[in-house]
Parts: sequence; C-alpha cells; structure tokens
Amino acid sequence: MSVIFLSELMSEISQRGRNFLQRNREIPRDPAELCEALVSRRGEISCFVLSEAILESWERMDRAGQVEFLMMLAERFGPDRQSVLDAMAAVSEDGDADTFYRLHQASEPRSQELIRRLNMGRCGTRRLVQMREILLGAIAEYPALRTLDKDFFHLFGSWFNRGFLELRPINWSTSASILEKFIEYEAVHEINGWDDLRRRIEPGDRRLFAFFHPQMGDEPLIFVEVALTGEVPDNIGSLLATDRREISPYEATTAVFYSISNCQEGLKGISFGNLLIKQVVDQLASELPNLRNFLTLSPVPGFRAWLDKLRNDESQTLLTPQDLESLAVIDQADWPEDADGRRPLTTMLQGLASYYFLEARDSRNRVVDPVARFHLGNGARLENIHSFADLSDKGRRSSYGIMVNYRYETSEIESNHEAYAERGTVVTSPSVRSHLKKFLARTKTAQAS
Repeated sequence: MSVIFLSELMSEISQRGRNFLQRNREIPRDPAELCEALVSRRGEISCFVLSEAILESWERMDRAGQVEFLMMLAERFGPDRQSVLDAMAAVSEDGDADTFYRLHQASEPRSQELIRRLNMGRCGTRRLVQMREILLGAIAEYPALRTLDKDFFHLFGSWFNRGFLELRPINWSTSASILEKFIEYEAVHEINGWDDLRRRIEPGDRRLFAFFHPQMGDEPLIFVEVALTGEVPDNIGSLLATDRREISPYEATTAVFYSISNCQEGLKGISFGNLLIKQVVDQLASELPNLRNFLTLSPVPGFRAWLDKLRNDESQTLLTPQDLESLAVIDQADWPEDADGRRPLTTMLQGLASYYFLEARDSRNRVVDPVARFHLGNGARLENIHSFADLSDKGRRSSYGIMVNYRYETSEIESNHEAYAERGTVVTSPSVRSHLKKFLARTKTAQAS
C-alpha cells in the first residue's frame, strides 16, 4: 500500500506543479528550453515537474530524435569556458581554499547538474540508465558524445557503489517478471525457455542470487548462478547436462559460480565496487557450513581476439610454426575427440592462456581479459586453466573452448584484492605458473633452433 500511495502522491504533485507552471506560462515546450529551465530552477516541485516533462519527451522520441537530443546536451551543457577562465585567474591571484573550490564548481559541466536533476523524476535513475544505453549505442557514430558519457560515468560511479546494492536469493517462487529478466539477461550460458530456467534454479543443488539497487525497482543489476557439487568441475557441459545426477546440498563440498551476468547495458563499465562475490560466499557459507571450496568456472571472452591479433603479427615470437598450423586446423572446426589427439593442443592452449593472464596487458597496462579483471578485483586467485571446457559455438568462437577456475579462499580474499588493486599482481596457483614456465621454456627453445 505504501508504494501505491507514494506513486499516487508523486502523480498529484506532478499534476499540481504542471498546472502552476502552465497558469504562469512558465513551462517551455522545446526540450532544449526545458533543460535550460531545469538547471536554472531552485524550487524542488518545479524541478520535479520539469524533469518529468523532459523524460516523458525523451521517451516519445524515436532513436534518431534521442541521439539528436543527446548531441544537444553535449554541445550546450558543457563547462562554461568564460567561468572557468575567470576562476583560474582568481586562483592565480588568491590561491586560498575557497578560490580553488570555486574553480572546481566552475569546471563542472552543466550536464552533470542536469543529469542530477533529471534523477528527481519518477524512476529517474532507471530512466537515466536507459538513456545511457542509447548513448553508448551511438558513440561509435557520434564521437562527440564521449564527453557526455563521461558525465554519466562519473555520476553512476557514485550512485551504484556497493554500499547501495542489495543481495537477494532468487528461486522458483520469485515473481515471474524477475524470472523473465533472468532468461533475457543471461549473457554467459543461454537459457532456452522456462524448462531450462527451472533446471537452473529449482533443484536443491542449485542457487541463484541477484544484486538490486533501491532506485531501480525490480530491475536486477547482476545475476550469479551457483552449482553445488562434490568436486571441482573442468567443463561446463557437466554442470548444464539435463541428465546430471542431483545431490543433496548438504553433501556438496564445492560451490561453483558458473555464470555471472551484468544485466544493464546502460551501466556498462560502471564498477559496483569490489568484493561483491564475497557477499555470495559469506551467504552460502552461512547456509551450508559443509562447503569447503568456492570457485568459478569462467569463460575467457577476450582470449581468441588476443590470440588472433598475435597470429597476424609477423614479428611475434611466441607462436611456433607448428602452433600456427594447429590453430589453423581447429579454425576449421576439426577438433580432436580423443584424449591423445587433444593432448598437444591442450599443452599449447594452456601455455598461451597462462601467458595471456599473467604477461599480456592492454593499452592501460591492465590484465587483458575483462572477466579476469572482475574476479581478481574481487579477491579471487587464478586457480586453473581448462582446455576443451566449453565446446559450444560461442565457447569455440570466443576462447577456443578455454575456461578457468578462479578460487575464492575466504582467508585470502582481502589480501588478494589489495595485491591486485594496489600493485596489479595476479595471484595464481602453482599449476598456472607451471603452465607459463613450460610455455616460455618451449618458446625459448624454438627461438634458439
């Protein structure tokens, strides 16, 4: 009842505010004029009414109109150049704390204040996330929008930090509207309808958790799928098999996080803070004290792209002619089925993957793989590398079938996180180090011959 009452109250305030502004002929109709009025107003009711008018106008536009609106914001609501220059001149004359603060205020784009005020509208946060989704889809064609996206990124980074997120267990009795979103948003291992969904969450040895934000309603931000098992898995097929043997959760020794999906495209790149998975670990450990191992079976989405780039580099020395020939064979989908046939490929792929995780870096000197950055930032240890672990079309295309385990050791999570966050150190197991050592030795031998 309280939610219904609040919704009706806000509607009444909105309508009265509209009537007041219209009686005084103060409400503009052009979206640009609406935005100018919103950033200049001081009254909260008028700001609420104007933000609603802008958001409703935005939602009536087609995609071309929405992109045009965003371009207008980027062009008209950037920093006031003259105010910044005046503030800089004041700093050079009188460098006290107040003067520096005025410079800070002058240098902030008006678009940031506009976004803050748009957030006053009903479901403002959710609607702004949807607005950024359109923005991200248009940036490649309209690079001028990058500056506006920096404003969204800056504000969302504050609004969506971990302190605001709520962890909820999801089960078969959860509302159908949320379960439908789970089917829609699953980004790692596709769910083929309601029967498949039921197999993921109803059995006693399966768990599903989701993180929500209080201003996003029932829109989940992240889903975490968990399998409770008696051993550490080395392939995804055994976890998703329809004929697998269900075990009692009280017999399980291992919790496997096998799918973690970010649900909101409009929050792409926004860090929700680290140690999110630790919350899931703590909840599972509290419910099932028999669990001893907490780890993932994770995809390696950037591996194939990195390796293809390496293969096309004529100056590279990591890959031998035999490696290039082997990769060309499996490019043709001619994957060996027997263990003996796979062994040479396993050695090569595990060695390349160990180099990819421990040595390769992107243009910002970060670990290349985005999933690795997420888990390492959350305090995990890179535990093992498995070849031929995901033989789906998607797994072959993105990672040559490679998957990895990241281990969450409760006593090490904080120290692992600090090592990665402060020094960029990838904490890993001896087996992964061994893969890298053998790979580099083999490469050195090939170079010398």
